[in-house]
Amino acid sequence: MRLLVAAFLLLALGASALAEPVHFKDGGSAVGVIKELNVNPCPTQPCKLHKGQSYSVNVTFTSNIPSQSSKAVVHGIVLGVAVPFSIPEADGCKSGINCPIQKDKTYSYLNKLPVKNEYPSIKLVVQWMLLGDNNQHLFCWEIPVQIEVSH
Repeated sequence: MRLLVAAFLLLALGASALAEPVHFKDGGSAVGVIKELNVNPCPTQPCKLHKGQSYSVNVTFTSNIPSQSSKAVVHGIVLGVAVPFSIPEADGCKSGINCPIQKDKTYSYLNKLPVKNEYPSIKLVVQWMLLGDNNQHLFCWEIPVQIEVSH
């Protein structure tokens, strides 16, 4: 199992090394600072997300507080309404972060954003939060995306 996790992390790190940083809006990172956001593949913005594909997400951030846990919450914002978006692993401590999170330490959070075939072709904003203890926002970013059919 550890070998599988190590292989996943190496693949994710290798993929993120090829990714260009994405311009994002900080959506309220109350107790952390985002250093860099990579979504791969996303060669141009807004990111074009193709149905049936999965996209790697790598957030480099520094926490301003200690936290025993971390949980990701993802929404698609359509016409101002936040719609929950499922991701494969919500536990940040299983997504590249070695918990407990320490104050003033920098972390690389790694996850996947799957785009299901049943999603409508639509423009929306992806909002991704990582919550620490007591639901404090370790980071919160937003980027505009276009979901479309794969060609």
